[in-house]
Amino acid sequence: MSTKTTAEARATRRRRIRGKVVGNAARPRVSVFRSNKAIYAQVIDDASGATLVAARSAEVDGSGLDKTGVAKKVGVLLAERARAKDIAAVVFDRSGYLYHGRVKALAEGAREGGLVF
Repeated sequence: MSTKTTAEARATRRRRIRGKVVGNAARPRVSVFRSNKAIYAQVIDDASGATLVAARSAEVDGSGLDKTGVAKKVGVLLAERARAKDIAAVVFDRSGYLYHGRVKALAEGAREGGLVF
C-alpha cells in the first residue's frame, strides 16, 4: 500500500479545490499560502491570470501577536486593498489547507474588512 506524504496529500486537495473554485473579473479568487513562519494572500482574476491585490504577514505589525492574530491582520489588510480597487465579492481558495487556525483567521479578517464570500 502506498501512502502519500503531507505535501502530496495537500497537492491532491489543492487540485480538487481548483477544479471547482474559479475567479473571474466579477468575483476574483482569494488564494492563500501558509508557510511555517508567514502567511500570504492574493486576489487573482483567473480569466486574465493577473494578481489584482496582495498582502503578506511581513507587511503588518505583528508585535505582541501570535501567528493567528497576524493572519487576521493580513486578511484585514487584503480587504482594505481590495476595497480600494472596488473589489467587494470574491471566492475563497484555501489551497488545500484545512479551514482552521491561520487560514480561518485570514478569512475572518477579510470578511471584517468588507469582502463578501
